[in-house]
Amino acid sequence: MEPLLFALFLGMYVITVVGNLLIILAISSDSHLHTPMYFFLANLSLVDFGLATNTVPKMLVNIQTKSKFISYPCCLTQMYFFHFFGIVDSVLIAVMAYDRFVAICHPLHYATIMSPRLCGLLAGGPWVFSYFISLTHILLMVHLVFCGNKIPHYFCDLNPLLRLSCTDTSVNKIFVLLVAGMVIATPFLCILASYARIIVAIMQVPSAGGRKKAFSTCSSHLSVVALFYGTTIGVYLCPSSVRTAVKEKVSAVMYTAVTPMLNPFIYSLRNRDINGALRKLINRKITSSS
Repeated sequence: MEPLLFALFLGMYVITVVGNLLIILAISSDSHLHTPMYFFLANLSLVDFGLATNTVPKMLVNIQTKSKFISYPCCLTQMYFFHFFGIVDSVLIAVMAYDRFVAICHPLHYATIMSPRLCGLLAGGPWVFSYFISLTHILLMVHLVFCGNKIPHYFCDLNPLLRLSCTDTSVNKIFVLLVAGMVIATPFLCILASYARIIVAIMQVPSAGGRKKAFSTCSSHLSVVALFYGTTIGVYLCPSSVRTAVKEKVSAVMYTAVTPMLNPFIYSLRNRDINGALRKLINRKITSSS
């Protein structure tokens, strides 16, 4: 199965890189897309690129070389960046839900509320917050002593590493639960609250066309919410008694490879602004080449 898996994940990674970088280039090159919604989307694309790049290339090297070795420093580095990008991803998705809430429920005050200063704080805050949380995970991990050296996973993650420890991991596990509550449960509840208000506001729109247009602006984001939180909640918030190594690996594939690959399609297929910007970008490259 390894040659098939190599071809499959290589294709997924190439699509992820090209798709997310194209969205970043399209948004940065088109002044019409310099709005809060697309600013957050560009940040999300950058995070998805980083999340996939942190795990998938190493997995491809392991398959190709038949060697699944990773040094301890590299393992901790991979774990750091996995949680760094994962936390930013989770909080950014909640920020995008808040942006849609303001746009639909307070359209007349949208430009005032979503000021450049607030957008900078909402986009930059998750990066700073994630830096300190991920660093704390690593600092707690380096004090552990490990009895085994075989990780039942395809990359270095917290739970598989904690299972290999011979020393007390209660502090690590408590911190994992606290962080999961802050960066998974809290953003997810904020998203649910935002969309509850959005649905109430949309149902008050008198015309069917207006309701359809309002729902269409949220459908792509809801798809991302379902893909991302549906898997991360199962890994980090469900009891360990219902988790298995196989389930963790399948869930990890979803949020490290599948979701970053699908996000560019989800956000661009039904988005005329993104499609238009991509066409302009491609035409500009063709014209400059000729």
